[in-house]
Amino acid sequence: MRWRSAGRTRSGSGRTERLPVNWPVPTLFQNNPFQNDNTETDSMDRRPTLRATLLAALCFSLSSGVAQAQPIAGGKPVTLVVGFAAGGAADAAARLIAKKLADNLGQPVVVDNRGGAGGNIAHQLVARGPADGSMLLFGSIGPLTIAPHLMKLPYDPFKDLAPVSGGVNFPNMLVVHKGAGVNNLAELVALAKKKPGAVDYASTGAGSASHLAGELFNQRAGIEMVHIPYKGGAPALQDLLGQRVTSYFAAPPTAMPQVEAGKLVPLATTGPVRPAYLPNVPTVAESGYPGFEALNWYAFVAPGTTPAPILDRWNQEVVKVLNDAQVKDALNKHGLTPQPTTRRELLAFMKKESAKWGAIVRERKITVD
Repeated sequence: MRWRSAGRTRSGSGRTERLPVNWPVPTLFQNNPFQNDNTETDSMDRRPTLRATLLAALCFSLSSGVAQAQPIAGGKPVTLVVGFAAGGAADAAARLIAKKLADNLGQPVVVDNRGGAGGNIAHQLVARGPADGSMLLFGSIGPLTIAPHLMKLPYDPFKDLAPVSGGVNFPNMLVVHKGAGVNNLAELVALAKKKPGAVDYASTGAGSASHLAGELFNQRAGIEMVHIPYKGGAPALQDLLGQRVTSYFAAPPTAMPQVEAGKLVPLATTGPVRPAYLPNVPTVAESGYPGFEALNWYAFVAPGTTPAPILDRWNQEVVKVLNDAQVKDALNKHGLTPQPTTRRELLAFMKKESAKWGAIVRERKITVD
């Protein structure tokens, strides 16, 4: 299939060469698992050691002195399905949380990576999965709230999947290359208005969260930056550094080493507040666009026919883990914000996100051929 959005669109190179790794990297982002999360965000660096970065920080504390709760699903192994390959952002966070869940429950919680189709394969698997509490999904913004507006799916996220709790979130960061001559968001908008069609932005793929963040910004700013879709974050960043594309809505850890090295200029982040690790980078909202928000997020959902008491129990266990001080600290250090919610709150959030991005798909005329 080929994706298309209104206005001019050029294809990115799609190259997958690994970027140089000898740039100075701030401590926060060394060995960071959130390098290029490809669903909706970037397909972050898939090195085998990435999971260990998060898990090692908690290994001792999570394996000692834990009072175990009553098991779920009769104590049999629980499968936590992740829609992306091992080593990426979703995988690293899911494994950290699964480890703590297993320790608390006294039963195995096994991460099952089911990559492909932007995460849709994993979501379909869980939609048809057992409803006895033995299967959960670390679902994401794309398959849950964006893809349904772009294609016919073999599952309905609001009928075939049941919300359990929010998981984690992180913003995009809009960056430009040094040669763009742009130092803040106002200057980028002015340049786009002065030279229509000459300013473009990269994303991790058509229909991704970074793509829709760019289209939302186009709409709010009254400009027409040209969308350049790439097959993941690595080739997008490569072309940005090579000044073959003007800007990029990147996951912050993907771009931070180059920002610290002076190769890229950060203009704004797309969350409601400044991340603690980017205190000097303003949000889009505070840069003249009140209410602007485009977060990447993951949430826990279960097969849609799972009984309410089991869903309530899983909500209790997931929220307990996400509120654990050491888990929160480990996630925060790697650019993630825990997002524990009630089941009702997650459902309302998903509906709000679906309506928001569905409107952008329609208004910006983003279609699938």
